[in-house]
Amino acid sequence: MPPATPRRTVLAAALATAAGTVAATAASTIPASAAAAAPCGAGGDTCGDEAVTTTAGQAPPAAGAVDNRFWHTYTDWRCGTPAGTRAVSGRRPGLVIGTPAGTTEYTDPHTGRTSGWEYASWTSPRHTSTVPATELVASWNADTPAGTWLQVELRGTYGDGTETPWFVMGRWAAGDTDIRRTSVDDQTDGKASIWTDTFSVDDPASGLRLVSYRLRLTLYRTPGTTLTPTVWRIGAMASDVPDRFTVPASTPGLDRELTVPRYSQNIHVGQYPEYDNGGEAWCSPTSSQMIIEYWDRRPTAEDLAWVNPEYADPQVCHAARFTYDHQYEGCGNWPFNAAYAASYTDMNAVVTRLRSLTDVETLIRAGVPVITSQSFLKAELTGAGYGTSGHLMTVIGFTADGDVIANDPASPSDVAVRRVYRRREWENIWLRTKRYDANGKVRSGSGGVCYLYWPAKPTPSQRRALESLGVL
Repeated sequence: MPPATPRRTVLAAALATAAGTVAATAASTIPASAAAAAPCGAGGDTCGDEAVTTTAGQAPPAAGAVDNRFWHTYTDWRCGTPAGTRAVSGRRPGLVIGTPAGTTEYTDPHTGRTSGWEYASWTSPRHTSTVPATELVASWNADTPAGTWLQVELRGTYGDGTETPWFVMGRWAAGDTDIRRTSVDDQTDGKASIWTDTFSVDDPASGLRLVSYRLRLTLYRTPGTTLTPTVWRIGAMASDVPDRFTVPASTPGLDRELTVPRYSQNIHVGQYPEYDNGGEAWCSPTSSQMIIEYWDRRPTAEDLAWVNPEYADPQVCHAARFTYDHQYEGCGNWPFNAAYAASYTDMNAVVTRLRSLTDVETLIRAGVPVITSQSFLKAELTGAGYGTSGHLMTVIGFTADGDVIANDPASPSDVAVRRVYRRREWENIWLRTKRYDANGKVRSGSGGVCYLYWPAKPTPSQRRALESLGVL
């Protein structure tokens, strides 16, 4: 059975027309406070808004260019604008609630339950992207104990000097008893829209680009408690997504295979259909679970106590439940998968784009597997045996000829998960941004989107590989 699309919304804005109105951007209105501009020593960012000089309609950079900016150091947290939050130092610096900025009520749209919350916020410095962007995806790493949750928002500046409203990029908790983690639909300003987890310029052909942005993080807790989320990393991948049906071929340069656990999504078909039709649509959490366990992390027996003991690989069911986006009604929300992976002890996770299989080889050489997003017709990927409008799989190595060794969860059994796919076919279906469906209609492609998960204390070679790709 071919995997169901992990993303119900087409994300290529060039192929869609945005509709709707800007949704409420926060459960409360966060008071803004000015901060003096002082150098932070990273990427030209400052502790406050920096001047942005742009030229409307300027030519975009080279196709496929990507800008990554992630705040995660003690200096980073000190550079932002706090409203009730506090930076904490130590082995793994983070951001917590200090003295709440206020209280608010939030009505969960998926349960109808209204609850009161104390909140505090942190707004990042304005980051001027090295890439005037058509798309942006935020991701974050945090601990949200029971009684807490968080919201991530984006506000950007276009090349014509106008600003976006505050767009909600996600409301998230590791659990699902306090709120239902959710994306927010129907957010647009007439120039760009939020498609589940992705900011996308509506008409890239117009030349309009996002040139800078800030992220706002709001932390919530049960009133009268000392509970707090702890956020270790927040940031975004901004990119100028080119129109391309084919991509240049890379030259093979690595013969190595990593030993990664193998899990099939298909053996879970029919299990827990409330989480997007059971295993039929669980490619993303199944892939995430494989890599989490590659790094020797896994849910405890207590964590898995809710799963039917007759089900094999209960950790896959667990991953599906705790990556599920209740608005999207699926497990394929990219940053929710990264946040799930980072909920395990001392794990980092980001969503980004890579430029070619050479970048993947850099990571595999350092021992870092890569979860990739692709879509294709059955005839476009020899040996797959299916076609899909969206699918996640894990690259675990390369053969001596340069072909891709992948753990493909769309397999009939765990044993059958390891596949070898032709390099040229695989690279094209992953990196292209346009494709034809079975009816000859033009559809979107992911353009090299991937998840990267790695330990909080990487080895020197892993650190070099991640730094070379701009994600560390």
